[in-house]
Amino acid sequence: MPPLVLQSRLPRPPWLDPAVWRLPGVQPLEPADWLIRDDAFAGQMALRDRLIAERPGEVHQLLPPAAPAARECYEAVLASLRQDPEYRFSDGVIRRPDGVRVPLDPDAPLLTLGRLVQPDICLMQRHDEGHILSGAILCFPAQWTLAEKIGRGMSAIHTPVQRYDVEMERRVQRLFDAMRPGQFLWRANAILYEAGELFTPKAESLPDRSVTLGSARFVRSERQVLHKLPETGAVVFTIHTYMVPIDRLSEEARRRLPDLLH
Repeated sequence: MPPLVLQSRLPRPPWLDPAVWRLPGVQPLEPADWLIRDDAFAGQMALRDRLIAERPGEVHQLLPPAAPAARECYEAVLASLRQDPEYRFSDGVIRRPDGVRVPLDPDAPLLTLGRLVQPDICLMQRHDEGHILSGAILCFPAQWTLAEKIGRGMSAIHTPVQRYDVEMERRVQRLFDAMRPGQFLWRANAILYEAGELFTPKAESLPDRSVTLGSARFVRSERQVLHKLPETGAVVFTIHTYMVPIDRLSEEARRRLPDLLH
């Protein structure tokens, strides 16, 4: 079994902030804070490289009509990385902050991005019934599988999440429709884990892996950022995953862990 990739801390435990913890908990974000790195960057990127090389069909999906959106997302991410001096561009190759050189391939936009940045990237596009998941590079699924969700709408994507009901779907759809290009929003979640693996796919037909406070050893938290692309109108949904041992949480975060379950 490969070693676990863990962060040393959770910068902002979402269950401590009522504005974030109350669904949908969306907050404004400065564009410069869209793509972030943390102390697990090298380890997570090495794991991403391995998953993309060995299990591409499990971590990547792109519907043919979504190709223009994927290319637009690719260009947007590269434009952002050009502002980061830790990424070195030269002759069709980018040198990541951990020293790994990644060839640029605009014909495989999401697979390339999956080797460049720490967050997973999902594309949501307007369809007759609302927004559907039209493409993704998803190396760190939190108990769901990309193959089951691709091409499906918001309610189907969130099956079997009990808190995502019809009213929540309407609120999220209104949010997606009202978003403006250049506007960035973020939210966060958190869940208890017994083990600290990041690649944890689970089919919808399998029972939930419920974890109690007594059996939990880790908190997994996703920093999710939304923004709308100006040309295709696709909503880019990035997921930066933290996996932190409970004993590395702050004293207040540990004391209020029961709030995480509600």
